[in-house]
Amino acid sequence: MELHDIWFVLIAVLWIGYFFLEGFDFGIGVLTKLLARDRVEKRVLINTIGPVWDGNEVWLLTAGGATFAAFPEWYATLFSGFYLPLLVILLCLIVRGVAFEYRAKRPEERWQTNWEHAIFWTSLIPAVMWGVAFGNITRGVKIDAHKEYVGTFWDLLNPYAILGGLVTLTLFTFHGAVFASLKTVGDIRVRARKLALGLGLVTAVLALGFLAWTQADNGDGKSLVAMIVAVLALVGAIGAIKAGREGWSFALSGITIAASVAMLFLTLFPNVMPSSLNDEWSLTVTNASSSPYTLKIMTWCAVIAAPVVMLYQGWTYWVFRKRIGTQHIADAAH
Repeated sequence: MELHDIWFVLIAVLWIGYFFLEGFDFGIGVLTKLLARDRVEKRVLINTIGPVWDGNEVWLLTAGGATFAAFPEWYATLFSGFYLPLLVILLCLIVRGVAFEYRAKRPEERWQTNWEHAIFWTSLIPAVMWGVAFGNITRGVKIDAHKEYVGTFWDLLNPYAILGGLVTLTLFTFHGAVFASLKTVGDIRVRARKLALGLGLVTAVLALGFLAWTQADNGDGKSLVAMIVAVLALVGAIGAIKAGREGWSFALSGITIAASVAMLFLTLFPNVMPSSLNDEWSLTVTNASSSPYTLKIMTWCAVIAAPVVMLYQGWTYWVFRKRIGTQHIADAAH
């Protein structure tokens, strides 16, 4: 296996890590409208991700940086062609971070309500748009002989990509509901479990359609295995949450996300961004990669830095592992 193949796998792993962690993060943001009945319960939900949401976004920064360094042609075509949707995602992530930090700075109801609206929308919009983006990458977009995207924004809003956006939205929200049931106590935990069951059934229908469509268009034996794992894990997650086994359900919903993302990358390889105009114009791991020397230096840096980051993030989750409920929210706190 060549270094560019290894870095393709590593970038896939980074996206799996990002969607696994930021998935429940986005889901909690959406659930502040769907699950929480009052401001106290919204604070409970926000506090479940309060210590970890910013660390989860490190995976996105690392994935973007790794793509820029390992596959500069892929990075250039992707970020120029998908400029508008990626800009919207970036703005949402910026506003979302500000909303988490500023929401409790003042006690006025209108102030807090506005920031809570911001948390909801800046969680829902990226959850949809990431699915749309990866749907287009997998399906192929209009790339010409100069490796430039020549389509329009409206070309990205095709049925396959929109279905992908609905899948990521429902899957992340289901993942978030399971996480909420795992991290809370009392009535909100019971309602989170019930909501997760309904969301899981909707997700199963949408995900099965999207993954089957992907397999039919570009799949092979390896992607079929990943698809089967994703479907079985999702069914297991629904069954586990119905049985009240939140830990197993969360692990299985995470496996669903991991297997689904792995399937998309398996259908891509050896392409990194297929051209829908001409197969010969597609970006591949070979023609889009950096020099072997660059990839070699990057590999050594990853070997040294990655374990440190993962250990630190794992320690953070361990420290903040306990459940919380409305009884832990001080009445006088704003």
